[in-house]
Amino acid sequence: MRAESLPDWWKARDTGRMVLPCHFGEWLQGRLGASGPVALVTLVPRGIGMRARRQSGVLAPCWFGTGAGRLPLPVLRRFLADLGQPATGRFELRPRFVPGSGTGMSTSALLAVAALAGYRGSPAVLARACLAAEGASDPLMYAAPDQLLWASRLGRILGHLPPPPRAQLLAGFWGPPERTRSADDDYDDISDLVAGWAAGPDLAVCAALASESARRCQERRGPSADPTATLARELGALGWARSHSGPARVLIFSPGALPTSAAAALRSAGLRGIQILATGHH
Repeated sequence: MRAESLPDWWKARDTGRMVLPCHFGEWLQGRLGASGPVALVTLVPRGIGMRARRQSGVLAPCWFGTGAGRLPLPVLRRFLADLGQPATGRFELRPRFVPGSGTGMSTSALLAVAALAGYRGSPAVLARACLAAEGASDPLMYAAPDQLLWASRLGRILGHLPPPPRAQLLAGFWGPPERTRSADDDYDDISDLVAGWAAGPDLAVCAALASESARRCQERRGPSADPTATLARELGALGWARSHSGPARVLIFSPGALPTSAAAALRSAGLRGIQILATGHH
């Protein structure tokens, strides 16, 4: 299946219930050149995401968490109209993570609405509708989102990349939820990191590139007290990654190399929601 096609789960939702993918921060994120677009390579954990179903009835506001986790009626109506779908139904969404945590819950919520409403069109059209609804979008509407160089503020593909290698991730959250702001382009140039990623490196090099992207983001945007880089060194991780505009953090290990004491170390350092995830394709 091509990376720019709709994902398999989209075509296998005949029960009206589904689990949509999420992401957990980014392998890379930054500007392409000093004045270029904000681009990213998303980090997608396998087998987890948002649960969703649709019931018949009059269109109602859609909640996918507390606080900012809400799709109001005007947004829902416009989104469905942009996709040529009827503005009816009650959408029940159960997010795996808190909205604003750097895990793509807002994009997943929109994709759930689109899929359950019957959308069958192009992922590029869907990406434009998501962008209009939320201002910045993750590439989760594509079959292989982590094989795309994605312009999140433009809602389009900038290039195709090799699949990331398999990795074991120790994941958690540092700091409060933070919603992505579409006008926020205060990022370092990562053109060199993207070039390295495009060469299809092994996991150790991928982890080093992700760590450098995370380091640049932390130096520029904070938070300065973030302990993740130190934890990665102390626990022997290959590297670390983060949401570049949210609290999601991961330590990157080879499959099976995660120390048994690592989760306790993250909790002691103040990270919350600790869990073991996996990502990659080969």
